[in-house]
Amino acid sequence: MSTLSRSRPPRTLRIAGCSVRYRPRALAACGGALLVALLVAVLALGHGDYPIAPADVMRALAGGGSPAEDFVVNRLRLPRVATALLVGAALALAGALFQTLVRNPLGSPDVLGFTQGASTGALLVVVAGGSSRALAGGAVAGGLLTGAAIHALARRGGLQGARLVLVGIGTAAILTGVNGYLLTRTQLMDAARAVLWLTGSLDGRGWEQVWPLAVALAVLLPLVVLGCGPALRALELGDDAAAGLGVRPERLRLALLGAAVLLAALAAAAAGPVNFVALTAPQLARRVTGAPGPNLAASACTGAALLVTADFAAQHLVAGHQLPVGVVTGVLGGGHLLWLLAARRRAGHL
Repeated sequence: MSTLSRSRPPRTLRIAGCSVRYRPRALAACGGALLVALLVAVLALGHGDYPIAPADVMRALAGGGSPAEDFVVNRLRLPRVATALLVGAALALAGALFQTLVRNPLGSPDVLGFTQGASTGALLVVVAGGSSRALAGGAVAGGLLTGAAIHALARRGGLQGARLVLVGIGTAAILTGVNGYLLTRTQLMDAARAVLWLTGSLDGRGWEQVWPLAVALAVLLPLVVLGCGPALRALELGDDAAAGLGVRPERLRLALLGAAVLLAALAAAAAGPVNFVALTAPQLARRVTGAPGPNLAASACTGAALLVTADFAAQHLVAGHQLPVGVVTGVLGGGHLLWLLAARRRAGHL
């Protein structure tokens, strides 16, 4: 029995004359993922060389506690945890949009070349001897330029999913070679810094990484989920059916592609190209909600919980040594990708 046949019809909530359709299981999945994310965030804020009990962490977050607890929680650890939550949500939302637009569960920024483009922009800054702030700007510019190039190459005859996937994979292969060459042109110390960034790391993150992502998500998440969600569900029925419902498919694809590229580029600027979160989180969200459609809100909540948990594991999995979070997501995501490919092959889709 398919997911569509098992899913219950959505309910309607009327607030101040407005009707909002929702599915109870999807709403419960969002709440559960947010609860996991917040619980792990509190644990991460309390663990370290200066351990703090969860109750004291909550008191410090509320503005109480001792000066030492306030300094450790709010100034040292909170920016990293906030960055993990926001990067995870941004990557998962971008992945859900990509997978819906290309109609392929393997569609994600790191598969389609957008992450590699952000890496190219960052490496060009490293080669030029730029600062960390310039590196973040280079990552955003590289991701956006790559998105524009892929769109220009794939739009001939209409922006179709299969063409976008093929152009994206080819672009990713080219940029991977370019990035390898750029690494050979950097100084040793700069190359070491670049390799750490390319692995995906949240070490040393501050509020300057938090605010751009927070603003982008505050604007794009409600805009995409509430403003474009119904149109995106109509687009899943096909271009002709969507056009019959008043949706302009090409304009909608372009707008959502731009939003997804921007989210992926900002996430890469904040934490480097953290792999597989954008691929894995939407699939987990769809399985938990049991609902058809893009599951944008559930994907964002699942991505936040996934990355903050992976970062907590990266910090404490090996005693006395912190792993880059990209190592943990790479191991988990690679295993999930192999399982997904095997499942699609058993289903006859490969």
